[in-house]
Amino acid sequence: MDFSPTELKLIDDTALLIEWNDGQRKRYPFSALRKACPCAACRHESGAETADPMQLTVLSPDDLKPMKVEKMSLAGNYAYRITFSDGHNTGLFTFELLRELGEVME
Repeated sequence: MDFSPTELKLIDDTALLIEWNDGQRKRYPFSALRKACPCAACRHESGAETADPMQLTVLSPDDLKPMKVEKMSLAGNYAYRITFSDGHNTGLFTFELLRELGEVME
């Protein structure tokens, strides 16, 4: 069966709800979506060597803000392009990928 979203709605300021054509409902925290970005740059970053555990990362004020989804637009009949609050928008989240992600809601 080909899965496709039938409804998208904001749950709150931190997550999205997608209802699928088979009736399954899933919750997608924005921060989890951002971490799962499938674009080439993000896939390269996640495959990079692990940072030195003794070195502290300096965070900017923007790094401390909660991640939000600013915009979602349909890309063909198979994916969404998501624009995040950090300005990132190059990943195409296919329906197949979205179906794998998220937390099932009862």
